[in-house]
Amino acid sequence: MSQSQLYLQIAVWSQVASSILFLAALVFIWFRWLMPVFMTARERSNKQIAEAERHRDEVKAALETLHAEIETATHDALLIVARATDRAEHERQAALSESTDAGERALRNAGGELGRARAAARLRLRDELLGRALQVARNDAAQRVGPALDSRLIDNFVGSLEGAAHG
Repeated sequence: MSQSQLYLQIAVWSQVASSILFLAALVFIWFRWLMPVFMTARERSNKQIAEAERHRDEVKAALETLHAEIETATHDALLIVARATDRAEHERQAALSESTDAGERALRNAGGELGRARAAARLRLRDELLGRALQVARNDAAQRVGPALDSRLIDNFVGSLEGAAHG
């Protein structure tokens, strides 16, 4: 081997040795300082992920509970609406029945009042007719009756009384 080949061999092996030494330094730095930093970061990240998953599970459970409560509330609301509808219908029927009864009672009362008003009107009409007939008869009698008729009527009346006394 010649001296230049020896230097070339030394240069090659020095490059190999320096590469091995560099890799060993990198491995040492990796395991000594970088790996613990990455492991700590990974553990912290895993804890955060675990905490996020736990929180997600809690939220899912709360959401399911809320869905169940919403369904219960919806069912309760439907029952309340049904009861309110039934009660409103019952109240409507009661009010309608009461109004119908009151209307029929008022109609019967009005019929009775109408009958009484008719009877009172008949009595007033009869009284008026009798009053007018009496007035007409008095006027007619005053025109027809005179002193001669008066004495003849008195004589007839006295004669009927005497005949009743003797008889």
